[in-house]
Amino acid sequence: MLPDSVFLTDRTGPVPLYFQIASRLEEAIRSGALPPGARLENEIALSERLGLSRPTVRRAIQELVDKGLVVRRRGIGTQVVHGAVTRQVELTSLWEDLERTGQNPTTRMLLHEVIPADQRIAESLGVEIGTEVLHLRRLRGADGVPVSILENFLPTEFTNITESQLVEHGLYQLLRIRGVTMRVARQRIGARRATSSESALLEIGRDSPLLTMDRTAYDASGKAAEFGHHCYRPDLYSFEITLVDH
Repeated sequence: MLPDSVFLTDRTGPVPLYFQIASRLEEAIRSGALPPGARLENEIALSERLGLSRPTVRRAIQELVDKGLVVRRRGIGTQVVHGAVTRQVELTSLWEDLERTGQNPTTRMLLHEVIPADQRIAESLGVEIGTEVLHLRRLRGADGVPVSILENFLPTEFTNITESQLVEHGLYQLLRIRGVTMRVARQRIGARRATSSESALLEIGRDSPLLTMDRTAYDASGKAAEFGHHCYRPDLYSFEITLVDH
C-alpha cells in the first residue's frame, strides 16, 4: 500500500482531483514504487482513505486503464501491468514481441485439432479443399494478463506440432526449429467488437473494441506456412508503422 503522502492533492487549485490522483499513481508505477503485478486498493477503500468521492477515484483509475498502465481483472481487482505492447508491423510473433519488451508470455490452449480445409483456408494456404490442416486457437497472456486470442491454420506437414510445444514456445519459434524461414506476409489490420466469449477470455467488458489482424505468411520458397486470424485488447496492444516518402 502506498503511503498517504503519495496522494497529497491541492483541493483549491484548478487541476481536477481525479487528474492529480491519476498522476500520482502513474508516477508510482513508472518509478517502480508500484511494480508490475501489484494490486491497487479498491475504489471504496481508496476513496475512504483519501476522503474523496468514489466517482473521483473511479475516474482516476480509468485514466490509468486508458493508458494501459493497469487492468481491471474479474475476481482480482485492478492490477499494474508492464504497459501496452507496441508491435512493429513486421514478421515477428506476439511471443517474440512480449519477450522483447521484458514481459513473460504465457499460452493457454483453447483448441488443437486436425480438420479438412474449407474454401477460405484452402485458398489462404494454397492447398486443395478438404486437405488436412492443423487448426489452433490459443489465449496469449503477458505476465498473467490476457492480451490476445490467436487462431491459426497450418499445412499438413505441421499437424504433428503438439499442444505442449505450443504452450512452451511461440509458433514461429517452432517453425524455425523445423527449418522454416518466413520471408514475406500478406497482412490486414482492422477492428471490431468483441463477442461474449472473447470478452470473457480477455477479461474485458462485453462488446468492447478489439484490434484484429489477418495474416498469411510465406516461407523462402514462396509456400504459405500459416494463415492466422488474431484479436487483441487495444488497451494493451497496438501496431506501429513507419512510413517513408520516396
